[in-house]
Amino acid sequence: MKIAIYRKEHFNAAHRLHNPQWSAEKNDAVFGKCNNPSYHGHNYDLEVKLTGPIDPETGYVYDMKLLKDVIKENVTKKFDHKNLNLDVDEFKNLNPTAENIAVVIWNILREKIELKYDLTIRLYETERNFVEFSGD
Repeated sequence: MKIAIYRKEHFNAAHRLHNPQWSAEKNDAVFGKCNNPSYHGHNYDLEVKLTGPIDPETGYVYDMKLLKDVIKENVTKKFDHKNLNLDVDEFKNLNPTAENIAVVIWNILREKIELKYDLTIRLYETERNFVEFSGD
């Protein structure tokens, strides 16, 4: 029997969507306001989902305090109040779209959480726009 647990976190970050291989006109046509050379920001909501068996000794799938700490140390501290393009190494050569941010977070956490747990990242860029990645 498997059950899913969720931890919700929040961070604020700035970014610019830009492809350096394209002209200014094409970047503007594809990314619009998100291509602003002065950057723009979002209040991101992050949901981390772990699915696994319930431990018969603890009654937990995963210790939520431990999950909170892993996310805080490896994601929130790294991304919160940062310019993703300039301050986060993973985005030096990767366009920080919501899709790419979710994949980067998944990769960071996948290294820290045992493989016996299925890991899913859901990232809300706005209330209405969100992405989800499960490593597939």
